[in-house]
Amino acid sequence: MKSYLSRLHPYWLWGLMALPAIGFIYQAMTSEEARIFQNLLHPTGEFAARFLIITLLATPLMYLFKGWRGPRWLRRNRRYFGVAAFGYALLHLVFYVLHTGTLNRMLADLSELHIWAGWLAFAIFIPLAATSSDYAVRRMGPRWKALQKWTYAAAVLVLLHWALIDEGEGLVPALVHFIPLAALTLYRLWYMYLRPRPAHA
Repeated sequence: MKSYLSRLHPYWLWGLMALPAIGFIYQAMTSEEARIFQNLLHPTGEFAARFLIITLLATPLMYLFKGWRGPRWLRRNRRYFGVAAFGYALLHLVFYVLHTGTLNRMLADLSELHIWAGWLAFAIFIPLAATSSDYAVRRMGPRWKALQKWTYAAAVLVLLHWALIDEGEGLVPALVHFIPLAALTLYRLWYMYLRPRPAHA
């Protein structure tokens, strides 16, 4: 009998991942609060970061929990989580633009390091999301995996963007989210390159 995870249809997965976004958009469209767009910046950015982290956790969890179906399911569906990360990052950007209001204010924000980090992370997200289809994977071949390695650069930039928000007030929540990913990534590197291997006769 197939497990629950293997029976979970991609469309149901998309629906679950979209639920918070639907709530955020509903709040933005119906709220009369003057700071609604600013208030929605943090939750949309956090969901983008969380889905990005989930995407990167798939492979190291497979090394750590061999034989467990959960990481294998996560790895098979990680492209969905990656696209969800881009979707929430896009929503985060839309709310930022609406909150900022004018091009002059957006240009003035470029003096802040965390703003630069956010823009660069989003720039990396674009080609990653654009090549997430099965067609793109087939057409690009080995180049697709090379492109996907830029996900790690995006993760570092997202961490920097989050940590430096509000003069460093985002540091603790950013570390809470990213330290497990860093630990599992180090474990993956150890497992692949440094772990003791049985000597061949």
